[in-house]
Amino acid sequence: SISLSLSPPLFLTMPRKVTKKTKSKKAPQGDPLRPSNPKSFRVGGNVQPKKDLSKFVKWPKYVKLQRQRRVLYQRLKVPPAINQFSKTLAKDQRAEVFRLLSKYQPSTKKERYASRLEAAKKVAEGGEAPATKKPNVIQFGLNHVTYLVEEKLAKFVVIAHDVDPIELVVWLPALCRKMNIPYCIVKGKATLGQLVHQKTATALAITGTRPEDEKLVARIQEFCLSMYNDNTDSLKKWGGGKMGLKTQRKIEAREKVQEEEARKKAALY
Repeated sequence: SISLSLSPPLFLTMPRKVTKKTKSKKAPQGDPLRPSNPKSFRVGGNVQPKKDLSKFVKWPKYVKLQRQRRVLYQRLKVPPAINQFSKTLAKDQRAEVFRLLSKYQPSTKKERYASRLEAAKKVAEGGEAPATKKPNVIQFGLNHVTYLVEEKLAKFVVIAHDVDPIELVVWLPALCRKMNIPYCIVKGKATLGQLVHQKTATALAITGTRPEDEKLVARIQEFCLSMYNDNTDSLKKWGGGKMGLKTQRKIEAREKVQEEEARKKAALY
């Protein structure tokens, strides 16, 4: 006999899983003008090391010219009259010279205007204009410095090493030696220009100093005379003649080959 069960099937009696509907979260929107660019640290996408990209830069013309000039001065034979401008003062001696020059800076245009205005007010009020002495200040300007050297009025002269064209001052050291005026060559025409409130200055001269600075002036004159005026070796020394690194390596390799051949020939005889 077959018994039929009237119970419902198993899949109808099992409890159903209730799935909760979750709201999809929207990704935060960033600034459209500055889109995010996340870094990728996967293979081949990690952060590359910083490279020197200066050789890919299109440099201005004046930068290219000054670099080419520097290389030419190293490669070509430079005569002593021009080569002497590469022998500048040491750092400590330069500091002494600039410490003295900074005490005798000329007044600026605003200061001169203020002093004239004050004198004019006193005259307008019925008084007398104050008597002013000629101040001891730095003298600048190539023609003016040349006149001071020719008249032997300058105590010492400071010349910039990077005057362009160099023909403007190439004769000035010879004139200083002839007139027995101590001179020195320092780095930077722009630095000399700052002392006299100009963009650049080719040469500066000191004509007078205060009594408290006489010792410093004497010390500066002493090392200027020993390093430049009385140094006859620098007037005979040519500059330049230095080859590039690639050329130096080629010459060394050629010399090695020649030495090897000479050794082989000596071994045969």
